[in-house]
Amino acid sequence: MSTTENTILGLKLPTDPRWVGLASISLEDILTDHAFCEQKAATSFITLIQKHPDKTELVNALAPVVTEEWGHFRMVWAELKKRGYALGRQRKDEYVNGLMQRIPLDNGKNEGLLHKLLLFAMVEARSCERFRLLSENLEEESLREFYRKFMVSEAGHYRLFIELAEMYYPEPIVRVAWHWWLQVETEVLAQLTPRGDRLH
Repeated sequence: MSTTENTILGLKLPTDPRWVGLASISLEDILTDHAFCEQKAATSFITLIQKHPDKTELVNALAPVVTEEWGHFRMVWAELKKRGYALGRQRKDEYVNGLMQRIPLDNGKNEGLLHKLLLFAMVEARSCERFRLLSENLEEESLREFYRKFMVSEAGHYRLFIELAEMYYPEPIVRVAWHWWLQVETEVLAQLTPRGDRLH
């Protein structure tokens, strides 16, 4: 992704250029990991709704996203089957786990929801960037189009979570917290070795 595009997403550190080359020769692994990422996204958003049923705007916004994410799982599963691949086993997501470990303690500030929304925004932004790389660099035209659609969807989800954060918290607080998450994400990524069998 270009510097301008990363700025739009808010990302500070571009994906290591080695990643897309590794991913292109590990397609079955990438598709499997992608399928489970979509599953986990749907589950995480359901959990967020369950924990905040009083937030009507949040419930209204995320209910269709849950359906969309499960639809994405089905799309990836169909692509796996089309290619004669098995689903395989779920892998540990070191990137997301690293981010989750950095969620601040509430300390009476009542910002737990803020940080969860921004964490989701971060993951969606990074996924968007990775899908963009796949849509531009994979050899198969059908796969490039496949991942272009996911790129567009993830960009929308990134914006949605930022908007939800700004709905429930003052904009200056959201801005400070988001810049903090951008730095945290840079630190987490810097500790990870690029792997072609992982989406993140």
